[in-house]
Amino acid sequence: MKNKMMKKIAAAMLSAVMALSMTACGSESQKTEGTVYKVGICNYVDDASLNQIVENIQNQLKKIGDEKGVTFEIKYDNCNADATVMNQIIANFQMEKVDLMVGVATPVAMAMQSATEETKTPVIFSAVSDPLSCELVSSLEAPGANISGTSDYLDTNAIMNLILAANPDAKKIGFLYDQGQDSSATPIANAKAYLTEKGIAFVEKTGTTTDEVMLAADALVAEGVDAIFTPTDNTIMTAELSIYEKFTAAKIPHYTGADSFALNGAFLGYGVDYANLGVETANMIAKVLVDKQDISKLPVMTFDNGTATVNTETCAAIGLDFEKIKEAFAPLCTKVQSITTAESF
Repeated sequence: MKNKMMKKIAAAMLSAVMALSMTACGSESQKTEGTVYKVGICNYVDDASLNQIVENIQNQLKKIGDEKGVTFEIKYDNCNADATVMNQIIANFQMEKVDLMVGVATPVAMAMQSATEETKTPVIFSAVSDPLSCELVSSLEAPGANISGTSDYLDTNAIMNLILAANPDAKKIGFLYDQGQDSSATPIANAKAYLTEKGIAFVEKTGTTTDEVMLAADALVAEGVDAIFTPTDNTIMTAELSIYEKFTAAKIPHYTGADSFALNGAFLGYGVDYANLGVETANMIAKVLVDKQDISKLPVMTFDNGTATVNTETCAAIGLDFEKIKEAFAPLCTKVQSITTAESF
């Protein structure tokens, strides 16, 4: 009799616990479903790669919203590399009390990090090449504050290997970049170290505006370099349509850190899939807002940098055979793909 009574009590307690759990789950579900999340996205500059990211963030958030029964109210703006405008956009996001900010490219991410030190508004960045060196995060595995995101980290040695695969006799490599771009600092330093070890000379030219970049491009042509390297530098990317014909006329291949350069005329773009970068950025946004994951413990996402995009028009114009180039590059890449010159994807 005593055992039967104990079993009945245990069963009643279990039922009560299950009922409480179901109530809690139900209320949590009701709390999430139908919620509107305000997301402020600031793009650094209008270029093909960064625009791909923004477009795919928006599309993926719409998809997630439909699946989870929530709405992402997106407030989007582009500062066009103007620091004053950038800070005003961020201030507007704060006034509108967005639930999360998205910084596309390193300068925007750094400005958002500084602006949210007190409010702790979550910040998800995208296309930040080196979040450690610019001190956005404490570590890639555990960012440690109110910021995390996706990185388009560039494997500089891989691009140097491609240069020598196409031209084993290269004697001088040119670097073209903007000294003010944080994303360029580490790749350029790595490229210098690589070429120094190989005993290959290098010359560097920089610019902060399209006019300055055009002058720098002329200077590199005058130096007689065998190839030119540019990392994921937004200033040069914006100017690519204005300079690629200079390099093509001089038969100098321009190796760059993103496929959008190749789209805009450069010989080769090597790096991440920016459309996928946007999708994964949106997934991280949903993890923070909808799934309530702790952003300080949400690892920064890095990606396989193995895709080489060759502009076949430029390839032919500088006297190279695409099939031979593809064969030379294949062992060094996960994929070699072709593209032709256009202004946008």
